[in-house]
Amino acid sequence: MVASLEREWIAAHRRLAILTAAYVAGMAYSLFLAGASHHIPAIWTANAVLVAGLLLLNRRQGAVLLVLTAALHVGFELAVGDPPRFVLAVTVLDALQAAGTAALLRLMHAPIRVRSMRGFLILMAASTALTAAGSILVNGLLSISLGGAFWRGWSAWTMSNVLGAAIALPTLLILFDRRHREAFRVGPLESLLVLALVLGAAVAVFAAQANLQVLLFAPALLAVFRGGPRAAAVLVTGSLAATIPTVLHRTGLDPAVAMPPLRDAQVFHLVLYAVCLAAALALSQQKRLQALLVRRQAVARAAQAKAQAASQAKSDFLATISHEIRTPLNSILGFAQIVGDDPDLSPENRRRLDLVGRAGRSLAVIVSDLLDFAKVEAGRLDLVLAPVSPAALLRDAVAIVAPAAQAKGLPLSVSVEAVGHGDAAALLALDETRLRQILLNLLANALKFTAHGEVAARLTIGPRPGDLRFEVVDTGIGIAPEVQARLFQRFSQADSSISRSYGGTGLGLAISKALVNRMGGQIGVVSAPGEGSRFWIELSARTVAPELAPAPAPAALDAERPPRVLLVDDHPMNRELGHALLTLAGCEVFTADDGAQAVDAARLGGFDLILMDVHMPGMDGLAAARAIRALPAPHRAVPIIALSADVLPEQIARCRAAGMDDHVAKPIRREELVAAVGRALDMERAERKTEAWPAPESPRAPALIS
Repeated sequence: MVASLEREWIAAHRRLAILTAAYVAGMAYSLFLAGASHHIPAIWTANAVLVAGLLLLNRRQGAVLLVLTAALHVGFELAVGDPPRFVLAVTVLDALQAAGTAALLRLMHAPIRVRSMRGFLILMAASTALTAAGSILVNGLLSISLGGAFWRGWSAWTMSNVLGAAIALPTLLILFDRRHREAFRVGPLESLLVLALVLGAAVAVFAAQANLQVLLFAPALLAVFRGGPRAAAVLVTGSLAATIPTVLHRTGLDPAVAMPPLRDAQVFHLVLYAVCLAAALALSQQKRLQALLVRRQAVARAAQAKAQAASQAKSDFLATISHEIRTPLNSILGFAQIVGDDPDLSPENRRRLDLVGRAGRSLAVIVSDLLDFAKVEAGRLDLVLAPVSPAALLRDAVAIVAPAAQAKGLPLSVSVEAVGHGDAAALLALDETRLRQILLNLLANALKFTAHGEVAARLTIGPRPGDLRFEVVDTGIGIAPEVQARLFQRFSQADSSISRSYGGTGLGLAISKALVNRMGGQIGVVSAPGEGSRFWIELSARTVAPELAPAPAPAALDAERPPRVLLVDDHPMNRELGHALLTLAGCEVFTADDGAQAVDAARLGGFDLILMDVHMPGMDGLAAARAIRALPAPHRAVPIIALSADVLPEQIARCRAAGMDDHVAKPIRREELVAAVGRALDMERAERKTEAWPAPESPRAPALIS
């Protein structure tokens, strides 16, 4: 804080010293070199320097500048030989004129920073008009004080003051503007060489009789493109300062002879000043825009990096929370299914167990919705097109929710109609999984919000080939028009009581809308309170030929001997659940607690399959899979299935990259697990036809539990 104030104090006093020196130089030039001492009013810059100082300095420093310049003014005028009375009067009047001009410019909000041609023109117009009016008044008062007429000699006095204000005032404001200095950095040696070149050319041109002034435009503009507005101001001011004595030297000091060429030189420099400064300000503005563009690009890159980091953090959070929720769900749903198969279970306990299963499945749906919505927002949800019968898909979705409708006593109907060129038997290129997900969501909502009446699912195929319109109609509570637009927004339901009465995250319709949009279709609703709702989907897909469907996965394994399976998981409940499910499927199961034990067991050999968890302390599943693939043959060829709650696409891709052959998501469904084991064993048997495997031996690692 103290250092900053000290720097500001030094900068202010330096500015005051520079302005005082500029005032001295301008006064000396006007009185001695430009011919004012010989009654030839060429240019008067002292007042312009004083006005610039009063605009740039604060009040205290401005007062100091006024006192200093007044004393200097008196000294210079007395040195010229003017009478003391005239000297005192002209000093006071010039100080009042400068102070009044600066005050009026501030009141008019004239631009103090010359950074555009518009600002330059406004400043020029305002300052020259005020200077002209003040000069006429000062000249008239001085003339009256000396016993003359008010208008005597006003034109010469006014022209020299206006010329000084037009050139010196913008020049000083530009030179003190730090932005111009930073935008165009030119070395001192280069500046001196260019200045000497232009001044030499000006002296040579105006010392000759021929009209060769136009030759000055080329070097002046070249210097402007290198040095910007500061170069324009300095070069033109310097050229004019060198030109006036040159013209007077050529013409002599007779005012009648000197004034015409002198005015021509001044007018030329005004034009040169305007042209050079216009080019310089345009170039400066372009540089500022380029710098602004660079800064904004940097800000955009930083924002993009921040957004990517936030997206990655969100993905990591979703991956972690998904894993943490799915892991206990795996045990809840798995053991509930195993216990539910017990024939000795009492009806009441079976009902309670069914409630546990429903709650677990509801929680699993919520987690899946969150992950699906994250994929949609990240743009990572890809469609997998395959030949699909829309009619069969709708009937399949209705069959899935039929038990829920039957439990509520609601009639559930399905109808398929072909119109125009539509074909109910045609196969279309659709993403069966995602379209089923949308239909199930609409059907589940219809059943959830319908207590009496019925629910109907309809499909209209046509009128053009591939045109589809699905409708799910219910007689439920209905939706008010003002809240229908919010239904397809994330985390949104008709009102706050919906989630309390019926449950749900409010993500289902948002995900459905995103999926339908991804398919190039539309989704909407027609509803009224108390009159039920009609949700509709319109899609268009191309007709395709049928593909040979793969054989359904067996519900149980069919092998000559029980497959020997190594189950690797750090969680005891997951090991116990996996052991039970695999044993029921006809496998001989061994377990390991971490990746290191799995590698040791695989090195011993004798396993037909390894089921590997991904997240484990010490050596995780990915590192263990890579280590197993690095073992010598035939041990490295054993199939490995990832058994993990990591279900995001990039997480599954990492499992594949580590050498795993398949992936089964937690919570584990018995059918999916048995199907994956069957696929892996079929692959392993196919490979063993060409290799002679050693006779299986029991693993000797003490950590393994059979």
